Amino acid sequence: MKENSISRRSFLKSTAMAGALGAIGTGSASVLTSCAGAGGEGKEAALKPLKEPGTYYIPELPDLATDGKELKAGVIGCGGRASGAAFNFLNAANGVTIVALADVFQEKVDGLANSLKKDKGIDIPADKRFVGLDAYKKVIDSDVDVVIVATPPVFRPVHFQYAVEKGKHCFLEKPICVDPVGYRTIMATAKQAQAKNLCVVTGTQRHHQRSYVESYKKIMEGAIGEITGGTVYWNQSMLWFRERQKDWNDCEYMIKDWVNWKWLSGDHIVEQHVHNIDVFTWFSGLKPVKAVGFGSRHRRVTGDQYDNFSIDFTMENGIHMHSMSRQIDGCVSNISEFIQGTKGSWNSASMEIKDNAGNVVWKYDYEAEKANFKQTDPYTLEHVNWINCIRSGKPIEQASETAVANMAAIMGRESAYTGGETTWDAMTASPLDYTPKDLNMGKMDMSGFTVPVPGKPLNK
Repeated sequence: MKENSISRRSFLKSTAMAGALGAIGTGSASVLTSCAGAGGEGKEAALKPLKEPGTYYIPELPDLATDGKELKAGVIGCGGRASGAAFNFLNAANGVTIVALADVFQEKVDGLANSLKKDKGIDIPADKRFVGLDAYKKVIDSDVDVVIVATPPVFRPVHFQYAVEKGKHCFLEKPICVDPVGYRTIMATAKQAQAKNLCVVTGTQRHHQRSYVESYKKIMEGAIGEITGGTVYWNQSMLWFRERQKDWNDCEYMIKDWVNWKWLSGDHIVEQHVHNIDVFTWFSGLKPVKAVGFGSRHRRVTGDQYDNFSIDFTMENGIHMHSMSRQIDGCVSNISEFIQGTKGSWNSASMEIKDNAGNVVWKYDYEAEKANFKQTDPYTLEHVNWINCIRSGKPIEQASETAVANMAAIMGRESAYTGGETTWDAMTASPLDYTPKDLNMGKMDMSGFTVPVPGKPLNK
């Protein structure tokens, strides 16, 4: 990666995946499902499906990936989520290992290396511990089959681009971009990954969480009728932050405090709330055409981000989805999704479907899942599916699907920042690029990192 700029190319394409029903497919639905209410079976039999079985993707989610070719992984980014993903990968299958690490900080690389040695007996030699803004290239160019990308989000598009160029299967932690330029890089690279038959899975782990997958199947079967709208939430207390130390330079400080800086994280509507937005775009199969919203900063300690957003999305067919996200201590919390249909509604907080009279007609059976499966962690199950796809030679490409939710979050953020309406067409074509022009591991121009004020020109 060049220090002063990042080159990105433009491409826009959506993709749909169809696959065979797997371990939690039609054959096992009864194991993980409980129905309530009189005449439930008759009602289900009369349902009109939104999509026919076989036309939508259902992952296979066994406890452990099938044995096969040994896979050597490189990890790019060695912080908390990267370390979690590294161990999720190792716990997902036999015959997998990690052979190279990269981060911009030596202590992060050594920290993960020490954990791998202590907990898994994996020794990462000094010449496979790469440090710096270009360390990702050294990992990808080493003897690895797959890469786990879990750097601060702004860097993920170029890391994905280089990995696919080199023919590597990729796991990309979410979000996968923070701005329209990064979005177009992701979409172009996703097309290249498809052409090379690579397997790309993203960290939207609800796609590999059995309760969500079973809920998705029920809605596709017509359990709530046609989707007419919904609300998605990620309201919680304030996240972590790092106070600047005297010996930290500008770039070092911001990267160590990355979750609070919009150029690095995309702000929390993108970095965190993308999970919930993704559930609605996944279940509905729709993308937003416009967004109008607002947000503010009340109590955030560091960085230049907001700490709350409220966005009204208009989807392709005219229905609305409301998005609400907040990171403020002492306020009510809610991390869930609600989808309304013509015949009923689904709520992930209770993981149940109700008819329009308020009767529970379906509820996910967590006890049955515990009885029938040993592995119930979706963070591990996404790696199980990724490894199975690689070993079976059945390519999967989730980046372009995740990019839709990612772009929706970007649209909402920019509407709140500016006070204006944003549209899909304008935002996907926008030249907006959050990458600093003077990016380097030292002193940077800090004057541009200001909190946005709606109704005034946006300074990045």
